[in-house]
Amino acid sequence: MIGTEKHEMTLTARAENFDTAYIYAISAVAALGGLLFGYDWVVIGGAKPFYEKFFHLNDPSQQGWAMSCALIGCLMGALVSGPISDRFGRKLLLIAAGLIFALSSIGTAMASSFAVFVPWRMMGGFAIGIASSLSPMYIAEVAPAQYRGKLVSLNQLTIVIGILLAQVVNWLIAKPIPPDATPLQILHSWNGQVGWRWMFGVTAIPSLLFFISMFLLPESPRWLAKNGAHERAQRVLSRIGGESYGKQALREIEATVEDTNGVDLRILFDRRILRVLSLGIGLAVLQQWCGINVIFNYAEEVFSAAGYTVSDILFNIVVTGTVNLIFTFVAIGFVDRCGRRVLMLIGSAGLAIIYSCLGAFYYFHSRGIHMLVFVIAAIGCYAMSLAPVTWVIISEIFPNRIRGAAMSVAITALWTASFILTYTFPLFNHSLGAAKTFWIYAAICAAGFLFIKARLPETKGKTLEQIEASWN
Repeated sequence: MIGTEKHEMTLTARAENFDTAYIYAISAVAALGGLLFGYDWVVIGGAKPFYEKFFHLNDPSQQGWAMSCALIGCLMGALVSGPISDRFGRKLLLIAAGLIFALSSIGTAMASSFAVFVPWRMMGGFAIGIASSLSPMYIAEVAPAQYRGKLVSLNQLTIVIGILLAQVVNWLIAKPIPPDATPLQILHSWNGQVGWRWMFGVTAIPSLLFFISMFLLPESPRWLAKNGAHERAQRVLSRIGGESYGKQALREIEATVEDTNGVDLRILFDRRILRVLSLGIGLAVLQQWCGINVIFNYAEEVFSAAGYTVSDILFNIVVTGTVNLIFTFVAIGFVDRCGRRVLMLIGSAGLAIIYSCLGAFYYFHSRGIHMLVFVIAAIGCYAMSLAPVTWVIISEIFPNRIRGAAMSVAITALWTASFILTYTFPLFNHSLGAAKTFWIYAAICAAGFLFIKARLPETKGKTLEQIEASWN
């Protein structure tokens, strides 16, 4: 108890010397990877009604492949991000991700056929896989313990801003469509021929901003220490919190890392590591299988089933994105105050209840504003819990020496789960109907609540090294 109090007093003393402006600045730049992740991931939802007509995608399996093919790239990006960043650093790979984002957005916009469209989407997904793994990891590795929850949640905030930005840009680009427009009329409209291309192409602008800005950031001090660059690591840490903080933090880091350029992946099968790795994988899968991304990616089907027209759907998508942004601020305000565990429990339980109600409404063919209200409630619940807090947890629970490799495995599991979710929704929706589909997601969220209650400890206020020691 005395040791805990002493450590808390040390943290308070250190906090007086933290350069918070610098800490937030480098975290915000790194979090631009999240903005690109969110934008590129969701932009396809607004373009969907138009590129499907352009490429004549009428079969549910074709539609599912168009939406989910980027996830193959996400899987590859997540798989390579850990080993490559462990060898060459977090910064270099994030710079490469920014360049890939820019090239893939232009390539997708210029695609002349579905066969050309798919590989460009996969390349964009490759960049998403890198950014989704390394942006929160980088922030967690530079952030002091008492700021880490907020700063890693900043990455989720930029994801949400990217989502909302894509939704607003799609809405502004798309020209009004008559409610009674036929598929052929939509195909030959400006939206069907040109508009959807601009929706994808605009992504190049923030991509280049991220690419240029990343050159200004320091390398992760924990990566530097792990790879033997102790003086450089101390300079970065001292820039963050002063000379005293830099020396003390470096000593704590050195106690948990080895001077090595590689990681023996066999250590991931150690019983102690497997325990924490299975927790990270379980939370990553739950974040996707909770089902919220079908609302973003298949908004047309979700709102069409509730009785909305195409133009109304594009506006409703903007509403959902705004709610997503607002409730992400709620998460940022509470993640370091209430803790990770309680927010995750609230989110999984809340989504189980909301999805059960939505399933009932679809079952009884209920239509109207209440459908939008419940969809908004689901997004708000997700945005203040599973969306940001999952990234916080999986960026902080893994030991320093294997964080890159372990997070790569967890993020690969996340994108595998996302691929399964995205590809199967049109099939489930077609064969089972919206009601049973949402009841499946409700059951998954209920199971997730039990998993979190049984397996997830509280990590707020602890350094990465303290969290690592707690797994022993």
